[in-house]
Amino acid sequence: MRLRSTWTDSRLDDLNGRVTEISNRLDGLSNRVDGLQHTMVHGFIALMAALITGFIGLAGLIVTQL
Repeated sequence: MRLRSTWTDSRLDDLNGRVTEISNRLDGLSNRVDGLQHTMVHGFIALMAALITGFIGLAGLIVTQL
């Protein structure tokens, strides 16, 4: 198989289309990862709020039993 030394306009247009398609896919993937990251941050905040509330409640029980 011989390599081409020149590219025709149709081949360059095809390559440009493929690169654009890959770029669009990566943008969609990036949006999905951003959404997952956003959900994880909200989950972490909710978990920390629950832990802090639990510790404060436990401390309240300990103080009232003294």
